[in-house]
Amino acid sequence: MSLILTDITLTHPDGDGRLTALDRVTLEVPGGGLTAVVGPSGSGKSSLLAVAATLITPDSGTVAVDGTDTTGLSRGELADLRRNRIGIVFQQPNLLPALTAAEQLQVMTRLDGRRPRAARGRALELLDAVGLADRAGRRPHQLSGGQRQRVNIARALMNDPGVLLVDEPTSALDHERGAAVVDLITRLTRERGTATVLVTHDRAQLAAADRVARLHDGRLDPPAPVG
Repeated sequence: MSLILTDITLTHPDGDGRLTALDRVTLEVPGGGLTAVVGPSGSGKSSLLAVAATLITPDSGTVAVDGTDTTGLSRGELADLRRNRIGIVFQQPNLLPALTAAEQLQVMTRLDGRRPRAARGRALELLDAVGLADRAGRRPHQLSGGQRQRVNIARALMNDPGVLLVDEPTSALDHERGAAVVDLITRLTRERGTATVLVTHDRAQLAAADRVARLHDGRLDPPAPVG
């Protein structure tokens, strides 16, 4: 399992010209490792995640997800790849108010035609892994902020992805709950062998990473080991 971005350039329209969001970015994230990406606002962090998630096609360069070069894949093929091989943890959990914690995860499997019983078993297994086995029947309003983010993480893992992309997961949490969420992401990365990218502005979270890559003005410095 791995994520490899090679010589990625991404530009956006800007008046009569183009604004460079990513400038020849190269990043390799091995399975079982957590790479943190840091940088000031506007440095290109969100663009980097969007390209890695195959949500945006870069102007040039290649993205390889778990050994698959995404260049030239159709929209349908990219959608299948995202659904089955990429897990995305958004800043806000965006849980569906009417669904229980277990049902939030089960929804992820319906497009794949899995049997309901198998999907529920997988959902309960993941909720147990994130420490919420006793909250499977609770709806979002019955969960704390930290618990909702844990459901968000479990949902991203529902289809056993090889790549996990995490966008500022602690932005709405206090320090204690935020540290617990980052510890959880680190543990699950190790246990499940995912290639994990954590975008963060909180330098206190960097101790949990294996490597840190710094992004500035669309350029990415080579990742450096933590410590």
